[in-house]
Amino acid sequence: MTNYIVRNAYKSDWDPAIKLAWETFLKFDAPDFSQEGINNFSNFINDDILYKLFLAGNYQLFVAYDNNELIGMLSLRERKHISLLFVDSRYHKKGIGSSLISFVKDYCLNEEGVSTLTVNSSPYATGFYHRLGFINLEDEISTDGIRYTPMKLMLSEV
Repeated sequence: MTNYIVRNAYKSDWDPAIKLAWETFLKFDAPDFSQEGINNFSNFINDDILYKLFLAGNYQLFVAYDNNELIGMLSLRERKHISLLFVDSRYHKKGIGSSLISFVKDYCLNEEGVSTLTVNSSPYATGFYHRLGFINLEDEISTDGIRYTPMKLMLSEV
């Protein structure tokens, strides 16, 4: 079992987290996306505006580290929407994603005062979110080449 920590991100975590998101996306999500979707995802994570929102505290980033190695990341927008969640493939099925969600659930309830988490899950991750108690809000949607299923989790019931 790995000894890892989950915490709020520092400015220095941004570039490694985005790199992890991109590499993991290419391996697991991109096969389900059109080229348009892949390009749009790349544009989203590499947008300077996103980074500026993070620096201003309007786009939260949470990270998981195994010693000094970044192994997972989760970003939150609008205080309650999981925007990105990626775990290094070597750490899949070891509880890292669940630990990130658990950390963010506590953060949302105690720091943001919100009782619902939402996510637009990629086809690859829907089973993961279902196992954590997320429910579909509607069937899969495709927008700008990106396939996703809108989901929510009631935190007050957890």
